[in-house]
Amino acid sequence: MTQTSIRPAADADKPAILAIVAPTLAAGETYAISRTLDADGVDAYWFGPTHEVFVAERDGMILGTYYLMANQQGGGAHVANCGYMTSPAAQGKGIARAMCEHSLVRARERGFRAMQFNHVVSTNTRAVALWQRLGFDIVGTLPLAFKHPFHGYVDSFVMYRSLL
Repeated sequence: MTQTSIRPAADADKPAILAIVAPTLAAGETYAISRTLDADGVDAYWFGPTHEVFVAERDGMILGTYYLMANQQGGGAHVANCGYMTSPAAQGKGIARAMCEHSLVRARERGFRAMQFNHVVSTNTRAVALWQRLGFDIVGTLPLAFKHPFHGYVDSFVMYRSLL
């Protein structure tokens, strides 16, 4: 199997990144973000000023992207938060796992003491299972907190992992 490399995103990567992010947000199945963002809105969201953005690639093709940031400010700034997206063609090929493993290392490098995912949609069962395999616990359930375009109102999970 070809190795996945993960590196900081460069300006030249933006078209490939946005080609992954825009359709994922528009599908409305996994992120609590407007499905109708225009290209500038998608760019502003993924490349927000607090986001450190990375890409995952194989054979020179960008197959995934993630951002790392502080989950909160002030007294909560020691807990990291991430968002991950994989291109549809690369799903099930270990890209999300590689990005999460990379993000855990990078978060420790930046001095974070934990990582928290605030809104993991319960119907995103592959992601929930992967995060659990990587040591995240469901520490809270937000009942019917996400309006899924096909399943209607579904639960979301708060998932947490110590980095110590």
